[in-house]
Amino acid sequence: MLLSELTAFLAAFFNTAAYPPDEQGGIYSRPHPENYSIHRLGLALEPGPDFADWLSDNPINTLWLHRPWQLDPTALPTGVTVLFHHLPFDEHLTIGYNRPLADVLGLTWTDTTVPEILGTKQSPGFPVRPIGMIGPVPALDFTGWCRRISEHFGGYDEARPGTHDRPERLAVVGAMNDALVREAADRGAGLYLTGQYRKGAQKAVDETGMAVIAIGHRRSEEWGLRMLEKELRNQGLVARIKP
Repeated sequence: MLLSELTAFLAAFFNTAAYPPDEQGGIYSRPHPENYSIHRLGLALEPGPDFADWLSDNPINTLWLHRPWQLDPTALPTGVTVLFHHLPFDEHLTIGYNRPLADVLGLTWTDTTVPEILGTKQSPGFPVRPIGMIGPVPALDFTGWCRRISEHFGGYDEARPGTHDRPERLAVVGAMNDALVREAADRGAGLYLTGQYRKGAQKAVDETGMAVIAIGHRRSEEWGLRMLEKELRNQGLVARIKP
């Protein structure tokens, strides 16, 4: 795949046109023209203390980062192009409105049926973006949901049972506040899945009897990175992911 093809694919996959230019992501640094071939793509959430060693052990010529801000250019091998997507990655591959997550959780998503949108946000002059999704799910009790989340995400930060023994509808939302919890309850959700538990929503949780599972911000990012690797492999790229 050419660099130009990869950047076009990621722009479409993350729907970057819905974001202001300073939030769209794309090429962070490019020593080569867009028509050069990608032979191996590395993926990482951010550079860390062992980043140079990982790059040495995993030869790549293109690197994708979720957060490139602390990248030391001297740690990169010569000729490595760096791409990044911050907010678009968070909204499309962590906790929010995204198909891979819907598939894992059993929310209906077909060519003709998609989960309902729960909550929206919008940058001035750009299209509305969904914050979360809501819809019917397989009948599981709270323990069963905790087990399913642990299987797919490797655990969770908090899990608080509610008053629904077997919630018939699930809300998956990339934020947690009083209004969103109450809207989820009004629309029939008995379980609220999010990234981080927010104390500001506690009154709504108590008054609606909503069950809540907070997966954790980092844990949801790591899951999203694995989904991105899977998608890129489906596109024929040899992707190496940094744990």
